[in-house]
Order: sequence, then structure tokens, then C-alpha cells
Amino acid sequence: MPAEKFSIIIIPDGHHRIRRFQAGRRRLRLLGVALVVAGVILSGLAYHCFRMQLDYAELQRLRTEKSVYRQKLRSMAGQLQSLRKEMVVLASNDTKVRLMTKLAKPVEGVPAGIGGPVESDPGLELSGVQRQIDEIRRSIDLRRASLEELQGALNDQRSLFAARPAGKPVKGWITSGFGLRRSPFGGGRRMHCGLDIAARIGTPITAPADGVIKRVATAPDYGKMVVIDHGYGYQTVYGHTSKVFVKAGQRVRRGDIIAAVGNTGRSTGPHLHYEVHLNGMPVNPQKFL
Repeated sequence: MPAEKFSIIIIPDGHHRIRRFQAGRRRLRLLGVALVVAGVILSGLAYHCFRMQLDYAELQRLRTEKSVYRQKLRSMAGQLQSLRKEMVVLASNDTKVRLMTKLAKPVEGVPAGIGGPVESDPGLELSGVQRQIDEIRRSIDLRRASLEELQGALNDQRSLFAARPAGKPVKGWITSGFGLRRSPFGGGRRMHCGLDIAARIGTPITAPADGVIKRVATAPDYGKMVVIDHGYGYQTVYGHTSKVFVKAGQRVRRGDIIAAVGNTGRSTGPHLHYEVHLNGMPVNPQKFL
């Protein structure tokens, strides 16, 4: 028959007395069950502690990501504000310069200027801010294209202004105007294609605009003459000079001395015969004085 009781004997070292414990089968079973339950509980607690450590690490990671996210959001919001300010400045400059150059409309697709502080929206996602930044950057690129167009228009106007004759090329008084006149050499009325400006021999003749010397020659009617090509269809002619100080192909600026007043060619006295041609046709130089 199986034993009803079990004895547990503890024999310590030395002279301590031996201890003996008796336990019945039922108690041993309860003890075993208790040990198993305790093991399960300890295992559960250990797993729970492990999971808590993992969750804490994940929480720390999420907190770090949240902090980085907020920093990026603040940085992008600052970029958005800077871009908006740049848009306002570009829009203002574009409008002012277009009024100055009399250009009617900006480049197609350029939005009107926008401004104001950055909107504070707690629910604003990074992608939303980035999308707004990208849109403003595209708008800035278009506005810059508009300003480049304006710059080109200003350069053209500056070049045209530099090429358009302005002022009298010599100090003197006008003795004969543009148009039909009675020829001083007889033979009735003849077309006079320029102005006659009387002055002393040797009086400096200056270029009325930037250009390139197209021709330096001596002709029976004009005497010693100079022709300047100013571009944009403008040319000027100077006749009856006594001396020429430039040569063909030379570039001159407005105000440069090109010749001196004389009495060469078909002339009745010292003066400058001055012509202005536009697109190959003589026009009244009075319009450019």
C-alpha cells in the first residue's frame, strides 16, 4: 500500500540537532499545486515587467519623435512666413516696375501678393505645411520670371534710350530747317533732308546717341561726312565737316566728339548739315533736339 505520510529529514552540519518534518500525501499535493501556481504568477509578473519596459522604451521613442516633429513644424512654419514675406516684396516690386515700364499684365500664372502671420493650427500636418511651402516657392519662381521679363524690358528701354538721338550735336543756330526750301544754289524748291546749324569752323560736333561709326567719307555734296548707326533703325549723318576724329567701325558714346564744323562740299559757309534717318527714311531732326 502506498505510504500515507512522507518524512523530510534535515541534517545540518556540525552538532545541531536533526530536524524531521512529516507531511501527508494531501499536503504534498497542495504544496505542489501552490508551487506551480506561484511559478505561473511569477512568470506572469516577469512577462508583465518585460512588457512594461518595452512599452516605456516605445513611449520614450514616441516622445522624442513628437519633439522632433514639433521642431520641424516650427521650422517649416518659419520658412512659410519667410516665403510669404518674399512673395509680398516681389509682388510689390513687380507692380511698381510694371507701372514704370508700362507693361500691362504680369506673367501668366503669377498669383497676387499674399501676406500675414503664419496660421496656428494644431491639427496642421507636416505634409500640409510642406505643400503650402511648395506652392509659394512655385509662385516665387513665376514672380521671378516676371521680374526677369521686366528686367529685359528695362534693358531694352535703356538701350533704346541710348540709341535714340537727343539734343543738338553742335552748339550753334539753325539756319535752315527740314523740308522743302528754296535752294541756295538756285533751281527752285528742293527737299532739304536735315538741319543746317551754323557755327564757327572747328566747333566740336558730338554724337547725340550711342552707336557705331558706319561710314567716314568725302562726298561732292556733303564734303567730309560721318554716318553713325545707332541701332533700332536710327542713323545720323554729319556733313561739311572740317575734320573727322573717328573711323569706320569705331564705337562711340553719346557726347563723344566725332568731328569739327567746316565748310567742305557744297556749302555757302561754315555750318553742320545734320540728318536723322529712321528705318532708312529721313525724318525731321527737330523732333530729337
